[in-house]
Amino acid sequence: MLVAKGGADGDKRSVWRGIPRWARLCTVFGVVLLVLSGGTLVGYRTLVHRYEGAVGKADLFGDQAAGATEKKSDIKGPLNILLVGIDPRKPETPPLADSIMILHVPAGMDRGYLFSLPRDLRVKIPAFPKADFAGRTDKLNAAMSFGSRVSGQNPDAARGFELLAETVRQVTGIKRFDAGAIINFTGFKKIVDAMGGVDMYIERDVTSEHLQPDGTARQLRPGGGGYLGPQAEYKKGNAHLKGWQALDYVRQRYPRNGVPDADYGRQRHQQQFVKAMVSQAFSADVVTNPVKLDKVLRAAGQSLIFNGRGNSVVDFALALKSLRADSIETIKLPGGPIEVNGAYKGERFDPAVEDFFAALRTGQVDAFLLEHPDFKQKNS
Repeated sequence: MLVAKGGADGDKRSVWRGIPRWARLCTVFGVVLLVLSGGTLVGYRTLVHRYEGAVGKADLFGDQAAGATEKKSDIKGPLNILLVGIDPRKPETPPLADSIMILHVPAGMDRGYLFSLPRDLRVKIPAFPKADFAGRTDKLNAAMSFGSRVSGQNPDAARGFELLAETVRQVTGIKRFDAGAIINFTGFKKIVDAMGGVDMYIERDVTSEHLQPDGTARQLRPGGGGYLGPQAEYKKGNAHLKGWQALDYVRQRYPRNGVPDADYGRQRHQQQFVKAMVSQAFSADVVTNPVKLDKVLRAAGQSLIFNGRGNSVVDFALALKSLRADSIETIKLPGGPIEVNGAYKGERFDPAVEDFFAALRTGQVDAFLLEHPDFKQKNS
């Protein structure tokens, strides 16, 4: 579970306990937490306060440490929101950012573009004096780890987020992130179950690497080298997923489990699930049921650490109230592996990705996608 200690003054420390590598998938619902809230909180003032109070807060961008004045103006587009799921492992072990998503909202604030950055993307991580880090070329997910180190203390995930955000900013050319969140996986299952499960279309047959059909863990093969026992299965077609099933499905990334395009397929499944989850969140079954809505929002609030650079998570949620599942375009950033003498060193982007980032910065994404339709995620 994620235990957040401290007040809202940026001096919070996050103690992450016992979360396995599943946490890399938790940004799947980070977008949902914002979009869901805006569409449902209007007219539910009591729930607004309960939701706001449940959300953890931290100085994810180093603004308060730098003495910056909090932004109090209305939220206007274009917006860029960074959502990160981490693999925290033990409290004393620096966390890795194993799921990295950006939600870009154009000036009109009525649609969005959602894309993932590969965790193994080979990048230049800048120097970060706060953690005595001199900078180096490494995989993108390592930026969270390098930035989180605090002399004589357990790692600080909020500080790690700060270095990751700067690294992502340099990769994409985005001048400034307007908000950011760290998501924990426990809440993922809770919010899905609070909604009564999620309906989605599964694009191909997938089997679970880690879980049996009843959701219990598969047994490790003696001596290592895989698992034993029956596997949970996700058949091609329409499906209704419980919380544990949703988390398990969107974590699969091996060809042997039915995901031939590996991590790129996993990213696509995560993005497909975001849209399905948003659609279900706005269903009459949730929105018009105060008891269920309260459960969903409380689970959502307990699932993230948020920083809106002076604006609250509810401020952002209300600003994004016009977003719906069918107005979020999921984007595929093409690339491939880097190998040196046959050894895998990470991932790289195709040259056209830089053109996408340029279009993002100049508000020309629609025009770019007309010329590059292959950047739009497809079901298979």
